[in-house]
Amino acid sequence: MSRVLVCVAWPYANGAIHVGHVAGSLLPADIFARFNRLIGNETIMVSGSDMHGAPITVSADKEKVSPEVIANRYHEINAKAISDLGMEFDLFTNTHTHNHEEVAKEFFVKLLEKGHLEKKTTHQFYCPSCRRFLPDRYVEGTCPHCKYERARGDQCDSCGMDMNADQLIDARCQLCGGVPQLRETEHFFLKLSHFTDDLMEYAERSSHWRPHVRAFTINVLKDSLMDRPITRDISWGVPVPVGGFDDKRIYVWFEAVIGYLSASKEWAMLEGRPDDWKKFWTDGDCRSYYFLGKDNIIFHTIIWPAMLIGHGGLDLPYDVPANQYMNLEGQKFSKSMGISIAIPEMLHMFKPDIIRYYLSANMPETKDSEFSWEDMSQRVNNELVATYGNFLHRALSFTHKNFGEMPALGELDDRDRNAIARIAETSVFVSKAYSSCEFRVALKAIMDLAQFGNQYFDQVAPWSLIGKDKARCGTVLNVSMQIAKALSVMASPFMPFSSESIWKQLCMDSTIEEVGWKGIEDGLVAGRKMEKPVPQFAKIEATSAGDFQKYSALDLRIGKVMEVRPHPNADKLYVMSVDIGRPITIVSGLKEFYSAEELCAKTLVVLTNLEPATLRGVKSEGMLLAAEGDGKLALLTPERDLPAGTQVTSGLEAGSRSISFKEFQKLDLRSGTLSAVQPATVDVGGRMVACTMVDGKPGMTYAVLMNADKSVVMTSSDGVKIVFDREIQAGAKIR
Repeated sequence: MSRVLVCVAWPYANGAIHVGHVAGSLLPADIFARFNRLIGNETIMVSGSDMHGAPITVSADKEKVSPEVIANRYHEINAKAISDLGMEFDLFTNTHTHNHEEVAKEFFVKLLEKGHLEKKTTHQFYCPSCRRFLPDRYVEGTCPHCKYERARGDQCDSCGMDMNADQLIDARCQLCGGVPQLRETEHFFLKLSHFTDDLMEYAERSSHWRPHVRAFTINVLKDSLMDRPITRDISWGVPVPVGGFDDKRIYVWFEAVIGYLSASKEWAMLEGRPDDWKKFWTDGDCRSYYFLGKDNIIFHTIIWPAMLIGHGGLDLPYDVPANQYMNLEGQKFSKSMGISIAIPEMLHMFKPDIIRYYLSANMPETKDSEFSWEDMSQRVNNELVATYGNFLHRALSFTHKNFGEMPALGELDDRDRNAIARIAETSVFVSKAYSSCEFRVALKAIMDLAQFGNQYFDQVAPWSLIGKDKARCGTVLNVSMQIAKALSVMASPFMPFSSESIWKQLCMDSTIEEVGWKGIEDGLVAGRKMEKPVPQFAKIEATSAGDFQKYSALDLRIGKVMEVRPHPNADKLYVMSVDIGRPITIVSGLKEFYSAEELCAKTLVVLTNLEPATLRGVKSEGMLLAAEGDGKLALLTPERDLPAGTQVTSGLEAGSRSISFKEFQKLDLRSGTLSAVQPATVDVGGRMVACTMVDGKPGMTYAVLMNADKSVVMTSSDGVKIVFDREIQAGAKIR
């Protein structure tokens, strides 16, 4: 038995985790950890929410709340989504714990005592309009390396190059868009130049790294490493454990990577074995794997190893299997840029194993991949349903129908022996692929075995044997069950829920997790009564979200009404001040339906990218959405209170361009009442249509996006459903 430490990049707690997070780091880490547990390795997987990143303070500034409010909100949302998706973390914590603060401070002091930190006077951008020093992520500009126009002040999302904010071309404040000034300030720097030779030797001996990871690291090291500031003029984060720095904090990139160590220590304390973390950090035989996206390579192959070398006594990362990007229509998924398909929303639409399968099959291991709703439906339907699920269900169903119990294994012929040999060969191959983090290779081999199972089943034709040679029929079905058992074990790191269900239908003892990889070889127990098999997968349609892409033109956000006053030039209009993360003015015709008092402080849905219009002399910068029917009107509102500015995405990316009112009128948004009789349907005015999100309350009326005879319930980016503030008839048009 070996020891394995699985470290997973910490998602910022500034929004719901999206498809890019899962495909890039979370899912490959979970697959790898699950496999290592199956083969008996002592394994822990740790990560958590990065609570101190600048994106969190950006979101907090927009919502006018404290960063802690934002960070705690999304930590809870993401921890639930991660659990619902089947991620088995030994600890998913966050960086705003007392434990993490103490470990980060201790690490800082150790490097300071060893002479690896230096105090320097430097220049940092200061925004005169905002009256504050700007953390690097608050500064945007053109990358000096690849000319990407939305590079951040710490790193370019396009080319991945590390930089300081003052290297940006045409730098601007992300908050107000103004031109910041460089002003002097004093900070501690990590002297990376101390570690160049050690890091080069480390990278060169790591020949098992993925080629793009190793090449990128060596190329960076060939240039002179610049000392990096590790403190910042901010008030949110881990305090600097040095006098005179009370108004500064440890820079997030420095303390976040220490989170792997602090999480391991927290895990050990929670387990009641406070020294157990040392087995994973000070034992040279333990292998540590760091799963992340390519934009984080430099932090995990250069900066974090430099910090570990400087600290002393702690193991370096054994492997950093960084993935490339999964893109959406050529753009990198990004919460901060609004390019996102949130996992909480996907979990409303699909079973976890459906999501896990597609993201695994399309994982960007060695090159960028593209997420596509159409591709998802095709791969799920043609591979997971028609090949994998088809073999499992037809074999189990035929056996249950004709035997009702696990049949005995009789004399084997060449086809049977070939099938059993194929199981053993695939097991060895898949195990090696898992061990080397080649997950797509492993999944393809598993799917090939499922296809082989279908071919074997067709060749032995048990339906032709059942009436004339039941013993022989039982033998071929037993062999088919052995293939099914092998598939359930091999596929369990990818699809844990369906694999355990198949395992149970095969009348096996315990669980796959308890039995482990040797369950592939364990024999079936003849004579055990079988339960009626249940299909694991059903076909999905691209219309689950893909055919609703026309709605991605909309930028819908939660707005909070701050003030309502009569229009100075129109008796039937209100002039409203609405907070959508920033204050805007909306002119609305709600006067005949709502009093000003009823509207004040309401939380509503606002179309924010409608072309501005001047109505009777007052400029309107958005439109409140409401449903109208039978002379009644009801405003759209979230099912529970949400912060101003929260996006209503319904699983789609939000629009970035202005749209005309005519464009909006072409879209079909309606009220739909969830059926209590017909599953997965809503009533839209006497017409029952399919609905892709059905975990709501039967009889409840939701706002839905329509596409022919299908619908999607409108939800916020973190999965909160959109309803109405008053009773409204089903099928009412939303305008």
